[in-house]
Amino acid sequence: MITLLADHNVEGQAHLLFGALQSLGWADLLDLHLATFADIGLTAAATDREVWLRAQADGMLLLTDNRNKSGQDSLEQTLLNEPSDMLLPVLTVGRAQRLLIDHAYREACAERIAEIVLDLETYRGIPRLYIP
Repeated sequence: MITLLADHNVEGQAHLLFGALQSLGWADLLDLHLATFADIGLTAAATDREVWLRAQADGMLLLTDNRNKSGQDSLEQTLLNEPSDMLLPVLTVGRAQRLLIDHAYREACAERIAEIVLDLETYRGIPRLYIP
C-alpha cells in the first residue's frame, strides 16, 4: 500500500487528483490511498520539517505545491539537510489550482504519479519530483 499525504493547502486538489487515479484504475491497481493531515494527527500549523519527517516515517509520498526555502524548518532546507538514497520523494504539483479546472491536466498528473509509484525504488533518494 502506498499513501499519498495531501499537504493541508491542497487537500481539495488532492481529492480531485485521487479521483482521477481511481477513475483511471491506478488507485486499485497500485493499492494507493489518500491521507490528510487530520487523518494522521497533524495540524495545519505543522512545520515543513515535521510534515516531511512524518511522511518519511510512515512511508508516505507527500503531495504539495508550495513548500519552499524560507527558514531552517522549510521543506527545501529539510531536503538539503536530510539527504539519503532511501528516502521517498516529495511530489510537487506544478500548477495546483489548475487541478480544479482542467480535467486533462488532472489526468496527466495522475498518470505521472502512477509512473512514479510503479517505479518507486528508482526514485528513492530524489528529494523532489515535479508533476506532471
